[in-house]
Amino acid sequence: MTPGKRLLDLVLATLLTVVLAPVICTVALGILILDGRPVLFISERMRSPTRGFALWKFRTMRVAATDSGVSGGDKVARITRLGRLLRRTRLDELPQLWNILKGDMSFVGPRPPLRQYVERFPDLYARVLQSRPGVTGLATIVYHGHEERLLARCATAEETDALYARACVPRKARLDLIYHHKRNLCMDLWLIGRTAARLLPRRRA
Repeated sequence: MTPGKRLLDLVLATLLTVVLAPVICTVALGILILDGRPVLFISERMRSPTRGFALWKFRTMRVAATDSGVSGGDKVARITRLGRLLRRTRLDELPQLWNILKGDMSFVGPRPPLRQYVERFPDLYARVLQSRPGVTGLATIVYHGHEERLLARCATAEETDALYARACVPRKARLDLIYHHKRNLCMDLWLIGRTAARLLPRRRA
């Protein structure tokens, strides 16, 4: 990570933490009142092929005794009413501002993968994770919506895992590697802007 990119992350994360503090507190209180504890969902993600970190999100699902793998149709029934709103607006990812401030993540980069996929595809992720993982990125902008629709058809955790490994991992990696080779501050700002624009409510004709 270049000094300029790290500086952008620190300045923007600090500014957003201050500006969005009322929203963060409101969401946390809403989860606590409507869905109870825990307020946060903390999951291991990989920063490098060998180094993991604790990724923070607001909890959007009912707690299950065992919960592993990516989210697909097999987990839809566990999403809470508030959780659906948080996912749609991506407010569930606000706690990742802390991950950015700590240096685990950047605003822009490949989405941090689960350890099981890094261990399954070590050569691929050795290249992808040359870039610091991010909250958003080229693969998120281009492929995230398609991935959600694709995995939504899966009825079991095994089916979700197989489809994600076969279809999503290589396609997202291809986009992440394009970003890695073309990345610069202007591209990061463009991707942040595209992400913000997608979260704004669309005006109806």
